[in-house]
Amino acid sequence: MTAIFAAEGFWKAFGRRDVLRNGSVWGEAGAVTVLLGRNGSGKSTLFRCALGFVRPDAGVVLFDGKRSVRPRLAALAAGGLFFLPDRDLLADRFTVGQHFAAVAHRFPGAEVAGPVERWELGPLLDRRPGALSGGEQRRAEIAVIEARNPRVLIADEPFRGIAPVDADRVADRLRALARSGCAVVVSGHETRILLDLADQVVWMTSGATHALGSPAAARVHHQFRREYLFGDRG
Repeated sequence: MTAIFAAEGFWKAFGRRDVLRNGSVWGEAGAVTVLLGRNGSGKSTLFRCALGFVRPDAGVVLFDGKRSVRPRLAALAAGGLFFLPDRDLLADRFTVGQHFAAVAHRFPGAEVAGPVERWELGPLLDRRPGALSGGEQRRAEIAVIEARNPRVLIADEPFRGIAPVDADRVADRLRALARSGCAVVVSGHETRILLDLADQVVWMTSGATHALGSPAAARVHHQFRREYLFGDRG
């Protein structure tokens, strides 16, 4: 497969501390790429550099055949990329229903009714995100993503802070998005669910990334097993 999105060769130092040292990650249409690494290894910084939140020292983004050394999220989003951050996506000044109304207004082809029904959000539409549980918020966020129908989804730790039953449902829907043709890139620490979800695994350690291949190949990679799977991930 050919990557529709790729962040290649990113370097970033904060003062004298090198956070990224040749970090790369990519997304292929119809597949799930999982980015694993300990806390502080540079995963979120790689995403933030690739999406234009942080200015890198080096690196390039390739998206839909176009090359950028100064990526901007607005331009990437206009091309069909959706970013789910590790913090809350939905604004508390709007109700859940108003978020869906905004998506429908901004993107006339958006399909709202299906995701709302699928995630059982009808009783929550008049509530604000701050009044929801962590699992309810994540359900609403994934439903907004599905309504947007992105070509690329980058999700930074989407399983953090939610119950296992909600995590399983989110994993099912991320897999469904990939089956629909979306390129899905996911980070996190929930090793079991992420390896079960992945088509390909990228491991980040000390700011550098290593393409490990399939989950089966990752599980038998000696250094990955020793330093991540059976080590203290933090």
